[in-house]
Amino acid sequence: MPPSLVALPLGTISAVSDQWWFCLKHMTVEPEKGCPNKDRLGPYDSQDAASHALQTAAERNKKWKEQDKEWDD
Repeated sequence: MPPSLVALPLGTISAVSDQWWFCLKHMTVEPEKGCPNKDRLGPYDSQDAASHALQTAAERNKKWKEQDKEWDD
């Protein structure tokens, strides 16, 4: 996704990403400029999607585990 422009308090303009991450260290959603990527899941296209990162990861892991069982049979 291309960055969007936002006005900052001092009237300056800066490029900001529309992507969000879930920080595993702080257990919170954060924007692009947050904790190091080694501590985060993402990126996600919205704050809401990032807020469900742990649930999404658990669902994917369960699905992959089931697929592994089918592969092993």
